[in-house]
Amino acid sequence: MATSWGTVFFMLVVSCVCSAVSHRNQQTWFEGIFLSSMCPINVSASTLYGIMFDAGSTGTRIHVYTFVQKMPGQLPILEGEVFDSVKPGLSAFVDQPKQVKEIFRKSPFLVPKGSVSIMDGSDEGILAWVTVNFLTGQLHGHRQETVGTLDLGGASTQITFLPQFEKTLEQTPRGYLTSFEMFNSTYKLYTHSYLGFGLKAARLATLGALETEGTDGHTFRSACLPRWLEAEWIFGGVKYQYGGNQEGEVGFEPCYAEVLRVVRGKLHQPEEVQRGSFYAFSYYYDRAVDTDMIDYEKGGILKVEDFERKAREVCDNLENFTSGSPFLCMDLSYITALLKDGFGFADSTVLQLTKKVNNIETGWALGATFHLLQSLGISH
Repeated sequence: MATSWGTVFFMLVVSCVCSAVSHRNQQTWFEGIFLSSMCPINVSASTLYGIMFDAGSTGTRIHVYTFVQKMPGQLPILEGEVFDSVKPGLSAFVDQPKQVKEIFRKSPFLVPKGSVSIMDGSDEGILAWVTVNFLTGQLHGHRQETVGTLDLGGASTQITFLPQFEKTLEQTPRGYLTSFEMFNSTYKLYTHSYLGFGLKAARLATLGALETEGTDGHTFRSACLPRWLEAEWIFGGVKYQYGGNQEGEVGFEPCYAEVLRVVRGKLHQPEEVQRGSFYAFSYYYDRAVDTDMIDYEKGGILKVEDFERKAREVCDNLENFTSGSPFLCMDLSYITALLKDGFGFADSTVLQLTKKVNNIETGWALGATFHLLQSLGISH
């Protein structure tokens, strides 16, 4: 998810045989980038490599995808992914913008114009949707049933799905629908990024910190926190004093009333989502792992009501608090409110929580790589 720095992506495509790339400037783009000895001996002209850098504020992640296009006009087959990450991130270059540019210039890869950019939250949602639906096989035919995607970061949250009913299209606010072409098909997606509704931003809103000038000497208190808690929290470079209700109510019901004020009436609720199936990422996944609802490595399948059940369990036992995060009750309550009262999901809506499908990460990087391939005329 984007931080205050945003998510910067840096994308490349390389081919071991230039003739494999259907692009009018293919010699300019790829000739001389790699020596032929760098390519595996059994690689054919249809083997391509897509390279995507996810450059965040605290670290940079690299995804190297191997594709084989066996027949013209067919989708390229994804054969595998090589992944690695390094620290520090872009924030280490905040006072050295020229040195960032110099690193790219000296790179052994071609850096085409526009290949380095700050990603918009809505674009991130769309590309994650492409990734998931490609990996699950939903984009390998015509008009198959697709799955929606939900992403919950620190500052913002995204929802993306392919509407099936004309009523949804008619009742959706302007700006929530976007059309794009990929894999020889046109998709009209419902997608929106809600800035200020990420998990950490919601904590501030719940505590009332967003509406307070000068927080020095003031402690924000919540029914979502253990009664005895007194602590400090730094978010966005600001230090906040917070604690539990020493004399007031604590537990799920008063906590839920607090987080409900953050989302009620502020998000669009497409009726169609109650009957859909969604993949959920980021803090949805993390909080489910923290409370043993899913396995860290394998993920799992939950219903919306499972988050509420766990929120009640945690919040109504705050005095026996043992979690590493004092915000666990608040976070679970907020996730429940966001899904039910924000987006309008039914208790029975199924959520698939996973980090990987077929051993490939489910984030936006693969979708962005496909977008690059298409811009070069390769994904056809």
